Amino acid sequence: MSKSAAASQKGLRTPERMFRLVLWIVAVVFAGFLIGLGSLVVRDLPTVDAGVTLASFVDPGKAAVLDASIGADETKSREAGERLATLELQRQSKQAAYDNAREGFDNWIATRQSTQRSDQDPEVIRRTRELDALSAASRASEAEVEKVQATQLAIDQRLEATHRSRNDLDEGARGSYEAALNRMELRVFLIRLAITLPPLLVAAWLFVKRRHSSAWPFVWGFIFFAAFTFFVELVPYLPSYGGYVRYVIGIVVTVAVGRYAIVAMQRYLERQRLAEQQSEDVRRQSVSYEHAIKSVTAGICPGCERGFKVHEGQTNFCMHCGMKLYEHCAVCSNRRNAFFHFCPACGVDKTAVGSPPPPDATTVAAVA
Repeated sequence: MSKSAAASQKGLRTPERMFRLVLWIVAVVFAGFLIGLGSLVVRDLPTVDAGVTLASFVDPGKAAVLDASIGADETKSREAGERLATLELQRQSKQAAYDNAREGFDNWIATRQSTQRSDQDPEVIRRTRELDALSAASRASEAEVEKVQATQLAIDQRLEATHRSRNDLDEGARGSYEAALNRMELRVFLIRLAITLPPLLVAAWLFVKRRHSSAWPFVWGFIFFAAFTFFVELVPYLPSYGGYVRYVIGIVVTVAVGRYAIVAMQRYLERQRLAEQQSEDVRRQSVSYEHAIKSVTAGICPGCERGFKVHEGQTNFCMHCGMKLYEHCAVCSNRRNAFFHFCPACGVDKTAVGSPPPPDATTVAAVA
């Protein structure tokens, strides 16, 4: 088989390919507008989950008392922390002043001892009193720091106990809250299901009955829309209930799809079995021209849809069902696809001339 013949088998009408591409674009655009409209509808649904919060199931009186205590203690703790920071700075300043004065006094005492001057005794007494005053101020500042630290510790301990009481109050209401939350999730799911399930059922009917109709772009566009609405707008909002709902939905969808695939395969095999019992002429008439050209090019028999191996100049009939796949032109003896309407070598009309049996080797050599 020549390369030009093989290339001619692969192509259908260019306008037809472009037209089908345009129709698929129409299907996608149609689905996009439907998806946008569906998203607006879902977004504008009445809110059904308002008010379902943990605070709705907590005793408001007890919660108010505990929250007020927590707020007051947090304020006191913050003020104590700020006061403690200020006192700590003051304590450090007084301690530094005492340390500096002590160092100067020690140096001065060492100098006095070396001179042994008795007239400096009043100075010793004065400096000693100054050191005592600085030491007392440092100790007082440290005592005040310790007092504020003790106060802050008591506040923090009381605050921690109040937080525990508040958490216990929340935990006591959590059971009722989670039950209400599950009911709300189920309500949301049922509302979304009531909106998304009818389009999905319509899409399933269109897929089975109308996907090959003349309006197939709109059919497929609606199918895309329904699938997106169900699997994107609904599935992420499925209530969990420990995973049971998701697994049950998955089982149901798998069984439905599997059942459809099994029935479709059985019907297909039955059609093929009945078709193979008919004559070749009847079977050839039931095969479309475009399907036959693509199938033979791909090495698939258009009659029984089984694969075959192409041997140059040898494979003329399907070894499974006997359908003629290749033949020789009655005018130029060129070997060609048996479904071609015109000979790719000489251009003769196959229906006008007919196709005689394959020529013998001598005739083929003479034509070549």
